[in-house]
Amino acid sequence: MPAEDTGWCYDAVVLAGGRARRLGGADKPMVSVGGMSLLDRALQACGGAERTIVVGPHRATIRPVHHVQESPVHGGPLAALAAGVHWVRAPFVVVLAADLPFVRRETVTELLRQAAGSGTEGAVMLETQGRDNPLFAAYRTAAVRRGLALTLARHGALTGLPVRVLTHTLALRHVPDVGGVSVDCDTWEVVALARAILKTEAGPPHSEHEFVPLPTLVARWHSWQ
Repeated sequence: MPAEDTGWCYDAVVLAGGRARRLGGADKPMVSVGGMSLLDRALQACGGAERTIVVGPHRATIRPVHHVQESPVHGGPLAALAAGVHWVRAPFVVVLAADLPFVRRETVTELLRQAAGSGTEGAVMLETQGRDNPLFAAYRTAAVRRGLALTLARHGALTGLPVRVLTHTLALRHVPDVGGVSVDCDTWEVVALARAILKTEAGPPHSEHEFVPLPTLVARWHSWQ
């Protein structure tokens, strides 16, 4: 879906750093799910962006992106978001974590539509158990920059702070999850289940899994939270 088809000009920031401790330190964005890395899945979903900034180590990607690194390295998601937003030019910015196997362009379009609403500074995906995910969202760029400046003034640094310190200052809409798109691959169990949903056999040496309907995947995922 080209950028002009969404109705809004946007850039994208994909957060692809972190230590992936629950995956034993694996390079999570490059984990293959459904024949494609998790990072490339995020890039495919935001393919209508005018500019895409990937925050994290330089990696091969399905399409050209602008690579940046937060300072200090592993400074946390808020520092990573600030590093990416620095390069954003468009009035809206889509923010995606690089661990969302079911993220789709249609979902990105809906987030942008909601973020463009009157009196709204952004739209955040609401996971099915009721928790919002600020790294699966679309924001007005000016609001994010203002919030980052306020957060920096209050705390003196962004390192180690959660993104919710920023998003709590914004007027946001919450977009309900339809179809389990909010599932993230934080453990090898979820990775294996996501692969089963996408009918792929690629991946680390785990036992074979039967095809699992997406609602079942979501129910199992909730039981691990």
